[in-house]
Order: sequence, then C-alpha cells, then structure tokens
Amino acid sequence: MGESTEVLTDVVAESLTAQGGSPTLTHGGYAESLTSIERGLAGVLADVMHVDRVPVDSHFFDDLGADSLVMAHFCARVRKRTDLPSVSIKDVYRNQTVRSLAKALTPDVPAPVAAPLSTVTTPVARVDPAVLPVSAPAAVKPASRTEYVFCAALQLLTFLAYSYLAAIVTDEGYLWISAAPSLGDIYLRSVEFGTVAVIGLCLLPVMAKWLIIGRWKPSEIRVWSLGYVRFWIVKTLVRSNPLLLFIGGRSRMSTTSPLYNMYLRALGARVGRGAAIFSRNMPVCTDMLTIGDGAVVRKDVFFNGYRAYAGVIQTGAITLGKDAFVGEMTVLDINTAVGDGAQLGHASSLQTGQVVPDGESWSGSPAQPMGEDYRVAPVLGHSRARRFMFGLTQVLKVLLVGMPLVVGGLVLLLAEVPALNTLMDGDPAAFTSWWFHRDALIFSTALFLGLMIFGLLFVGTVPRLLNKLIEPGKVYRLYGFRASAHRLIARTTNVRFFTTLFGDTSYIVNYLRWIGYKLTPVVQTGCNFGMEVKSENPFVTSVGSGTVVADGLSIMNADYSSTSFRVSPASIGSNNFIGNWVVYPAHGRTGDNCLLATKVAIPVDGAVRTNTGVLGSNSFEIPRSVQRDTRMAHLKRGQQRRAVAAKNRYDIASMGLFLVARWFLFYVISLVLLTTADLYGSFGAAVIAGAGVLTLLFGILYLVLVERAVSHFQRLRPRYCSIYDSYFWWHERFWKLSVNPKVLDGTPFKNVAWRLLGVRLGARVFDDGCAIIEKTLTTVGDGCTLNAGSRLQSHSQEDGAFKSDHITIGAGTTLGVGSLVHYGVTMGEGAVLSPDSFLMKGEDVPSYARWGGNPAREIDDNRATVQVGGK
Repeated sequence: MGESTEVLTDVVAESLTAQGGSPTLTHGGYAESLTSIERGLAGVLADVMHVDRVPVDSHFFDDLGADSLVMAHFCARVRKRTDLPSVSIKDVYRNQTVRSLAKALTPDVPAPVAAPLSTVTTPVARVDPAVLPVSAPAAVKPASRTEYVFCAALQLLTFLAYSYLAAIVTDEGYLWISAAPSLGDIYLRSVEFGTVAVIGLCLLPVMAKWLIIGRWKPSEIRVWSLGYVRFWIVKTLVRSNPLLLFIGGRSRMSTTSPLYNMYLRALGARVGRGAAIFSRNMPVCTDMLTIGDGAVVRKDVFFNGYRAYAGVIQTGAITLGKDAFVGEMTVLDINTAVGDGAQLGHASSLQTGQVVPDGESWSGSPAQPMGEDYRVAPVLGHSRARRFMFGLTQVLKVLLVGMPLVVGGLVLLLAEVPALNTLMDGDPAAFTSWWFHRDALIFSTALFLGLMIFGLLFVGTVPRLLNKLIEPGKVYRLYGFRASAHRLIARTTNVRFFTTLFGDTSYIVNYLRWIGYKLTPVVQTGCNFGMEVKSENPFVTSVGSGTVVADGLSIMNADYSSTSFRVSPASIGSNNFIGNWVVYPAHGRTGDNCLLATKVAIPVDGAVRTNTGVLGSNSFEIPRSVQRDTRMAHLKRGQQRRAVAAKNRYDIASMGLFLVARWFLFYVISLVLLTTADLYGSFGAAVIAGAGVLTLLFGILYLVLVERAVSHFQRLRPRYCSIYDSYFWWHERFWKLSVNPKVLDGTPFKNVAWRLLGVRLGARVFDDGCAIIEKTLTTVGDGCTLNAGSRLQSHSQEDGAFKSDHITIGAGTTLGVGSLVHYGVTMGEGAVLSPDSFLMKGEDVPSYARWGGNPAREIDDNRATVQVGGK
C-alpha cells in the first residue's frame, strides 16, 4: 500500500498538529506503572500514527483523531508482535483507549464490553469447534495448463452447440409461422410453437441434470477437470432456464411462484407444501436441498448447495425445516440447517456445520442466537387452489400473450415492413450498401430513444395507479390480484438502466421522486444516491434530509409469510450516511445522524439509535465519523452551491457518454439483426446462430473497450479526496461506464476479460461470480478461488471523503460466497476468507490464515472457531 498509507497517516498527524500545535501526544495517561501490554499497544499505535507517544487513556477516535483504516493498520502491526495478544478491529471499537483495550486483552481479566445493540439477553452461541472453519478438501493435484485449455475448449463447443440448436428451432418455427395464411392462423401457430419451445427449453435442464449428473451427492470436483465441465454444463442450463425469466428470475425484485417450487422438485429438491422462495440465486445441487412446509426464503439469499475452495468444488446439504424463515441477503453454506419454526435474520450467514435449533432465532455472520422476531406478516392458511390458479395464470400469460407478441410480432414485422421484407427477399449483399447502414442508424436511434422515453413515462405512471390497490399495513394473500399488482410495482420501479443513468448525480433525486420515493426536503450533495438502490414499494419509502447513500441499498418495505404479504412504510432518518450493500427493513431501529457501515445488519429491536455509527453483523456501535472525513465536505452554503453546480455540469457529460455508449451498442446489435435478415435466405439457421455468438462477443469486447477508454488506458492510483474534487467526479463516471463480465462466470474466458480490463491476474484463477470494481487497483495471484457473490471493492465513500487503495490477493487464496474485501487489504498466499465475511479496509491477512465474520477476524486454529462474542 505504501504511498497511500503514508498519506492517510500523515493527514492524521497534520490534523492533530492543527488541533494541539504538535503531533507529539503528551497529555494525560502515562504513568510509571504501565503494564507491558499497555506499553506495547501504545508504542505500536504511536508508530502507526507517526507520533512520539500515545496517552493510554485517550480515546482513539475522539481524542487522537484516528479512523478505521488507521486502526486496521494498528491491528495488523499488533498481530505481527509475538509479545502482544492478537487484536481485531471489533476489539478496538469495543475498547476505545489503550488502557481499556489492554485490559480486555489481558488473560484472566474480564473485558469491559460495550452494551449490545440488542435488548435480548440470549447468551452467545455455543458453536461446535468443528463447525466454522472451511474444511480443507482432500489433497488434489492442481489442474495443468493443458486441462485448463481443454476445459475452455469444451465450454466453448458446448455454447456453440446450444446456440446452433436454438437457431435450428427458431428457423423451423419462423418458416412454419410465416407460412400461415391469415392473422388468426399466425396467432394460433405462435401459441403452438411457443408452447412447444417453452416446454422443451424448460425440460432440457431437467433432463440434462438427470442424464449428466444423476443425483447430487456430497463430493469434491476438481475445477477445470472433465468432472467440472459436467458440473458447469448442468449449472449453466439450470440457471438459464426460460422459466426463471417468466417468473422474475432476472428481476432485481424477484417474487415467489408455485412454478419455481415445481422446477426445484423436478430437479430433485424436496420442497414442502406452501414454501415461499423469493431468492433467484438458483440452487444447483438440488438433490441435497430440503425446504419444509411453509418455509420462507427472502430475496438475495445464496443457497447454492456447493462452494469452491482451493480449486475444488465441494457439494453438501442445506436443510430448512417446516415454517423456517431465512432473511434477506443471507448466505447458507453447505451442510447447514435451519430447524422447524426457526429464524435466520437478514444479512446473516450459516457457516458449514451450523444448525439453528427448532424454534430459535439467530442472526449475524456467523449466526448466533439473538431472539429477534422477523415474522411480521401473519399466516392466513394454505390454499392449493389459489396457488394452482396463480401458477396457471402465469403460464397462460406467457403462452397466450407473451409468446404470440414476441414470435408472431417478429413474423409480422419481417413480412409487413417494406424495408425488412425487401431484405428478406432481395439481394443477400444489401448490408454492403450505404442505405442499409443509414436505415439501421435511423431505426436503432428512433427505437432506443423511444424505448427510453416510454420507459420513463411508464415507471412514473402505471406503478402509481397500481399502488392505489395496495393499502399500507393491510394484509393481503400472497397469490392473488393484489399480489400481482405489488409484484408489478416492484419490478417496474427498479429498472437498472435508469438508476445507472441517474445514479451518482443530482438527478437521481428527481428520478426517485418521479417513481414515488418521499425525499422532501433534499439537501443536494450531487451524489445523494449511488447507482444501485431498490425498494419493494417506493410509495411508502422515505429518506430523510441530508442522507447520502452509497451503492447497494435494498429497502425492504414488504413483509411476507408463506401465504400473505403486507406493505409497511420504511423510513431512513436524516443526515445518515449508508455504506455499500445494506438491506434496510421497514422496522429498522436507526434514526437521525447515523453511519450505517458497509454490509451492516440493521438492528430491528431496542431503542432507536441516533448520533452514532453501526457496524457488523450482528451490529455494534462505532463512532459516527471522524473529524478529517467530515472536514472534506465542510463548505459554506455558497461554496457548496457552486461546487454542486460544477458537478452537475460534469455529470451531464457523464450521463451523455453513458447514453452514447449504450446507444452505439444498441445500433450494432440492430445492424447484426438486420444483416441476419439479409443473409437468412442464403444461410438459414447458421446465420441466426452466428448472429447470437457475434452479438455476445462484440458486446463483451465493446464494453471492455469503453471502460478502458474512460480510464485513458491507464492504471488508477490510490486517492484520498473530497467528493467535490473533480477526480471523484471522474471516478463516478468510471463506475457508470464500467463492466462486470458476469456471463463468463466459471470459465477461463472470464480471466481473459479481467486481464483486458486491467486486473493483474495470475494463472488459472477460478472465478465463479466475483465482482471487481476498480480493476487496475486489484492484484489476484495464481490459482485463487473466487466464489459467487464475492466482491473486491478498492474504494469507499464516507460522508464527504472518497478513498481508494490497492487490493492484493495472494496465490491460492479463497474468497467465500458473498464475501467483500475492502480497499487497502492484503491477503497472503493460501489465505481463506469465509462466506459472507466483510474484510475491512487496511487489513493484512497472513499467509494460510483463516478469517471470517463481519467484520472479519482471524479464526483461531487451536480452537478452530470464530469467536462470536466478546474476547
């Protein structure tokens, strides 16, 4: 980290100099009788802060002006000292002076622990010592370069074969439908073809799973091997089933459907009567998945049934009992269970071997008993007829309305539009003519702008009308007319294109108001909301004045049981700062002037927290902010108004670049489709398959080129600046135009894409779905294993300050499912980060160490467990 760390710690010293006249801290606290631990901790902290001495009774944050990054470096230095006990960032926040910290770390001396945020007095979980660590796979020989290349070739051939099969089906269907003598016959044939195609495509993953795998069993599969290719084929087909699209599988606000339960049963899962599954993170190893009657699984839950560790895919069972509840944005590792009537809270995780006993409520990462009640909506009683009719209605809408519109509409378009009809029947080399490109340009531009304007009008009007059918606080049955209205409101008000376009600018406030958010009055900062914000019903969502939200906020203002739902107002207080990837429930217990840290579990009981910070899962209090961060945004009213105006001008240009980049991609896709129509008469299905492959390849390479062009094909450098610095505005533009090649997950081709994007990536890295934000600030060593939902984020925004730094991941490191690594982190060779962990800024993980938790700390190999309570 070097240079950036020096800059940050120097700023602390400068701040202290400005306050006290000298960076040497001599006031109060030193005595002749200092213990060896106090003396050692004070010496390390003085070295980290570049000062002569640190008083042992001075508050780390209020008196010394330190922040979480400085204290993370302090913890890392202490852990390298053999004469001092290990210390974690959580210990620092709970004991905020050298003296209290030393007392907490001294053996056989009770540690003063801050009062927990929860008012529940349930004791800390007693976890089996063999439960929490990631079990090492049996020794396997790493894949060779030949196996790696051979795996890539097989995956490519599989994709090409599937594309050609789909093209043949499309070709035959088009020829048959286009030969219909009348409009009515076109509709009927579209329904028939659509029915056969949908049933075939839905059955294909099921048949492939049973033919290629059979029944899933606990096993280990070496990545890049032939066994892995079989695993990847089944995983890809299972997760690309068109049935998932019909029931909201790619929606940001997924909802439950009886069809989803049927699909899981067909794949071998044991899904009980009346189970409600909202998460579309589709499980793969379904034979080992059991979900009891009436269980509820909220959205954004990972329950894959497998994990990747040290180059091996490990499969295992997940069991949810009768009437079990699993909260939002949770991670269920393999070999975990939630008992009958038990609850697992939001933003929590179960590590391998953990079991929530019948009737208990656990939360946290890793989870421990806490006692909160997350069941807010009542159970109204099961109705098989209602569920059957709801599922049947979904099927009929797709087959009788959706497919005829898509398939029949395409046939009519090609047959009735003169220019397209000429292409289909005329010269097969029309694409070489100038008028062909002129027409493609006009067509794509008009369609792109038309869809965007129509979309804006639609999301601001139709959901508002549908919302009149929903009364806040009233309980409705889950499968019915109002449930459909609620579902449509959630989908149409969470269109990713618009939040990406307007996010990180002043105009996101106007857009969110347009779709129903209550944001008055607004203190405009120019970046009140990031590009990732969603809620289940914006019309009962309010955000207080002066609150700033980073990316990834998910507001839960709908509660569900297995048979009912209820919409409740969700209110976030004034002058809050909300970090990345926070899920905020309607009954969250935070008020004004709070810092809600990245991946925090919002407290749902006890007194309302105000004028404080909240970190971790389970959450605990931390300082609201540090002085030097708030100084970054401290401008007089006139200065801030001029700064925001300047940022607005810059952001308009960024939004324009985003629209131009997306329009050009839309134009090229239109050009490919028109060329396909031109060449179809000569080449038939082959040109359809080629168009699909070409579109995917061009889309990836084009978006990679756009991101690199925005960064001027140069590497980013660590920065620490105000949000009103023009560099930060540029960095927001970089985010807006960046790309995550998720379509390549689990293949060697994603490694190629990462390298093209500037990641320093080692050989044969296995990436099952990691997101890397600042690619050129990230280094990933040879043979690393990056699990689904993991994230490498080389930046943070805290109040008025923006900070970024390098992330270095050593060779052979494993990042668990849903884990997040913050900026300034170094992980040594062979290190392991457990699922759903939050590795905070500046941490230094030694080689072959095991870390886990939120915030992450070292797992004690002697006891082989994460300490989930106090030290």
